[in-house]
Amino acid sequence: MKQSRFIRNIWIGIENLLLHKLRSFLTMLGVVFGVGSVVAMLAVGEGASKEALSQIQKLGSNNIIITSVKSLEEESSTTQHSHMSIYGLTYLDYERIRESLPNVRKVAAAKLLRKESRLGSNSMELRIVGTTSEWFELVPRPLLAGRTFDQKDVQSSVSVAVLTEFGARKLLATKNTIGQTVKIGSDYFEVIGIIKSESGQAGNIQIPDQQIDAYVPLSTVKEYYGDIFTKRTSGSYERELVELHQIIVQTNKTENVEATAAGIERMLQNFHKKKDYDISVPLALLKQAEATKRTFNIVLGSIASISLLVGGIGIMNIMLASVTERTREIGIRRAIGAKRKQIILQFLIETVVLSTLGGVIGLAIGIAIPSIITYFAGMPTVITPRSIVLPLVISVAVGIIFGLYPAASAAKVDPIVALRHE
Repeated sequence: MKQSRFIRNIWIGIENLLLHKLRSFLTMLGVVFGVGSVVAMLAVGEGASKEALSQIQKLGSNNIIITSVKSLEEESSTTQHSHMSIYGLTYLDYERIRESLPNVRKVAAAKLLRKESRLGSNSMELRIVGTTSEWFELVPRPLLAGRTFDQKDVQSSVSVAVLTEFGARKLLATKNTIGQTVKIGSDYFEVIGIIKSESGQAGNIQIPDQQIDAYVPLSTVKEYYGDIFTKRTSGSYERELVELHQIIVQTNKTENVEATAAGIERMLQNFHKKKDYDISVPLALLKQAEATKRTFNIVLGSIASISLLVGGIGIMNIMLASVTERTREIGIRRAIGAKRKQIILQFLIETVVLSTLGGVIGLAIGIAIPSIITYFAGMPTVITPRSIVLPLVISVAVGIIFGLYPAASAAKVDPIVALRHE
């Protein structure tokens, strides 16, 4: 009985709203735009955040990346005098980190250089990554064909290379991939595997791998190319002695990352007279990105909520006008026995129907906008269940909150005065 009466009240509310279609539609627009902007903004924010977080997670939340950098003193001395620059991480740093720190699980060292590579008539410049077998565990990427080199290959200094998919397609275009011999610089390497690689930057940290990488055992690179590199630029050349360009450290637990990074910092300070290294902690960047995401969502939600507030004020305004217009109707209903709570319920139903309908339309628009943004701008957008449910709940709440005062005003109308109203 009560349920049927409630449904009848809803239909009466809809009929009353349809008596003034244009006015009802214009009143809904505030809620429509408010809900639509909330959904769209949250989707854009979530998409940007997810993209940033995925980039950071590729670095490994348990990893610490140490990179050789030329100190300011070395930069100035190289500019003023033509001599060999000596800086960066050393093989002893690698051994100390691997053996001295208790929370270290695995360590990978890398020596980086660029060489022209050739197979038949195909040629391209590759970035040679001389590294240990641990690299493929600390920078995990899908293996597409063959295998990666192991500790035995590193100890034996064998001439093998693991190419990225991009490099393999460029050099081995029409040939069988595994087992081919590729000329890198003036030396020959057997291709034993193909892996998929990433590229780009996560925050201010460069992703360790690139699309033009060729992974070679560290011992082989050291034997073939040594530790001294010559850079030729515009007729001049610069010589550098760098033993290791990068060391990646993986801790046994995520909670030990920051403490281990601090321990590595202290250790390197003791053995390096100048700051010729940089320590990057992806976990710290991940925490920062998550905090930024929360702030971003709060700001976007606050901006979009202003539209909902404006929509709510519009609903209150139009319902107050409706109370004035329907004063005689209210008087008749009160005269034939309608209670105040029934009058309140009737007007509340109308405001909730108005705001909910606006919320549903706004939801449809809000879901469509991110798809349009992704299609035309190429920006990733993510619509989560929360970004759908929250605006819809808010739109219903707006109807209730901003409908209470008009409904209470209607219930307070004196029946005798209302019957005299023209």
